[in-house]
Formats: sequence, C-alpha cells, structure tokens
Amino acid sequence: MEAVLKSELLMQLKSRFPGISFYKPVVFILCLMPFVLLVMNAINNNLGPNPVEVMIRTLGDWGIYFLLIGLTISPARKVFKQAWLIRYRRMIGLFTFFYVCMHFLSYIWFDQFFNVDEIVKDIIKRPFITIGFTCFLLLVPMALTSTNGMMKRLKKNWGRLHKIVYPVSMLALLHYFMMIKADYLVPGVLLVILSVLLGYRLALKLKR
Repeated sequence: MEAVLKSELLMQLKSRFPGISFYKPVVFILCLMPFVLLVMNAINNNLGPNPVEVMIRTLGDWGIYFLLIGLTISPARKVFKQAWLIRYRRMIGLFTFFYVCMHFLSYIWFDQFFNVDEIVKDIIKRPFITIGFTCFLLLVPMALTSTNGMMKRLKKNWGRLHKIVYPVSMLALLHYFMMIKADYLVPGVLLVILSVLLGYRLALKLKR
C-alpha cells in the first residue's frame, strides 16, 4: 500500500512540476562533481604530500555529506511544503552509497593494496575501521532495494529496512570522530545537523 501511494505521489508531482525531470541530470552532475574534481587533482598530483589519505578522507567526507542531505529531504519537504523534493531522495541515497563504496575501495586499494589478511586485521584491531566497515555493510541492502520493483515486493518491509539509515548516520559520525585527532569543528557541525534531523523525526513520532 505504501509503495502504491508513493507511486501515485510521483505521478502527481510529474503532472504538477513537469520541469523537475529536466533538473535531474543537473543534480546528477552536481553530485558527481566532487568525485571528478578529486580524480583530476589526483591525476595532476594536487593532493598534497599524502595523496592517499586525502583521497580516502575526501570520499568519506562526501559520503557523510550526502547521507545528511538525504536525511534532510523529508523534513524540508514537509516544513517548506515542497513535495517535489522527494524525487531526488533516491538519487542522493545512491550517491551516498557510491561515495562510501569509493571511500572503502580507495582504502583497500591504495592503503592496503588488496591484502586481505591486513584488511581483516585492520578491521578487527582498529575500532573506527570496524565501525566504518559496519556502515558499509548496512548500506548494501538499502542500495540493493532502492528500485521501484523492490519497493513493491517488500511493501511495508521496505520502509522498515530503510530505517537502517538512522543508525548508519550515527555510526558514520562516530567513525568520523574516532578517525580524526584534532580540529573537531566539521564533525561537530555535522553532529548538530544530524541531531536536528533525528530530533525532528522523533518529535513527529511522539506527536502522533
């Protein structure tokens, strides 16, 4: 039933805002730009004295940014009464998974050189890597079930499954805090944003 209602909502949005589909490629390109710029800087040797660390951290940062952007869409849609925003939530969610995958791939490739034994030891011995790897595993089923077909098959279970994003967002920020050794300004700001987003949802649930 939930999947049918969402499909009807999308059809209404298409009729009310016919230009929204035109902007989807624009949003796609904007979401891809951080990755393109990072690759260009890597090719041109503009990543500083420790390019591997810069690459891994930049990809991880953007994974968290897109995760929070995705969590912002539903509250913004309700608060500002802009229903068309929902049309971009899936794309933002998939870009979150893309950047997290690139973050993990750059770690196992450029930092560990696909050495499985060292990767397993690192995951076990270093808690922040354990937490980061857990976030990656939790995002996999969400990405695999992001299609309309899976939404229809899972029905109510689809919504329950995708609530995994809430613990994932908290674990991702914990991973961020544990990874850095100084300058907690950025993760502190992200923590405030996440607290507001989750607090808003909790307030709505208690109100109901």
